[in-house]
Amino acid sequence: MEQLKVSELYTLEETIARDIFDGVTYPWEVLPKIGEFIRKLGETLSEDEYDKIGEDVWIAKSAKVFESAYIHGPAIIGKNAEVRHCAFIRSNAIVGEGAVVGNSTELKNVILFNKVQVPHYNYVGDSILGYKAHMGAGSITSNVKSDKKLVVVKTSNGNIETGIKKFGAMIGDGVEVGCGSVLNPGSVIGAHSNIYPLSSVRGVVPANSIYKRQGEVVEKY
Repeated sequence: MEQLKVSELYTLEETIARDIFDGVTYPWEVLPKIGEFIRKLGETLSEDEYDKIGEDVWIAKSAKVFESAYIHGPAIIGKNAEVRHCAFIRSNAIVGEGAVVGNSTELKNVILFNKVQVPHYNYVGDSILGYKAHMGAGSITSNVKSDKKLVVVKTSNGNIETGIKKFGAMIGDGVEVGCGSVLNPGSVIGAHSNIYPLSSVRGVVPANSIYKRQGEVVEKY
């Protein structure tokens, strides 16, 4: 289970949300805490660097937010981030420094580390994306099981009960998710792995791997 730990998936120096992971073993443990964490963190942000817009929305002065984007708090948009045309940020979202939230992309209850890119028609819900992770056009996280039961993380050593009903994907640093892919509830993608386009991913993809299809995952060289 070592590969599922926060320390294996993420570079904590690359997020303003570092403190939310204190004392946490698995990253999905922080999903219920994101909203309250943002409210407390937002109140500590420098007024010289961030503007508070409306209720519980903090936007860095250096960020670029298109007029057609919609942001509902609590939310923090980091320095030099870009929130493009018709992006829909529903609440409980941290957009890291230099990150891109693109055309018609929807976010809900997420942490995007610095320089994450979700640039084209993506849905990212109840998920955490590591430093420089990238989701190709039309790729999404599916965050609720069809039977509405609690999500489990399926590993080669058995299942881990999360106790959470809404859980999309934990995506490690530098992951590339191909266009049109679906990351099913409870997916964990190890750092620096690649997901082929049009994939349907379940369970755990090891770090430094290439996911070609279910049952065909090879090591990167």
